[in-house]
Amino acid sequence: MNWADVVRLAQGGANPPPHRVEKSDEEWRAQLSPDQYQVTRLAGTERPFSDPMCSLFQPGRYACTCCGTELFDSGSKFDSGTGWPSFGEPVADGVVGYRADNSHGMVRIEALCNVCDAHLGHVFPDGPPPSGLRFCINALSLQKQPA
Repeated sequence: MNWADVVRLAQGGANPPPHRVEKSDEEWRAQLSPDQYQVTRLAGTERPFSDPMCSLFQPGRYACTCCGTELFDSGSKFDSGTGWPSFGEPVADGVVGYRADNSHGMVRIEALCNVCDAHLGHVFPDGPPPSGLRFCINALSLQKQPA
């Protein structure tokens, strides 16, 4: 996957999820902490450098905090210096969804869990090889899984 692929998918290209998880707003509120709910269900953003996950590089996978879908592998994690966990690529095709985001006077591409539509963060074309992508992800939207 590269930046052109991300842009195509954000513009409505086919990106079928492996399965779907749908819950009511009340169910999400009961399951998530208020901060997790704000980030994942209301497209909020946590403060940079507010979570130790930024400097966590042990082997393992990172799953969606809402539905448990594995999204990223520690092998693609890197220190971007931005204050949010950053990854070079998703763990599999179809687990991350993409949507154009023109909020706050910026043009960005939002990264979402493609299984439950949780807001994860944003993807940018300034990451390391081989993908050249930087998935800038809110730590509150992720759960670290054991290796």
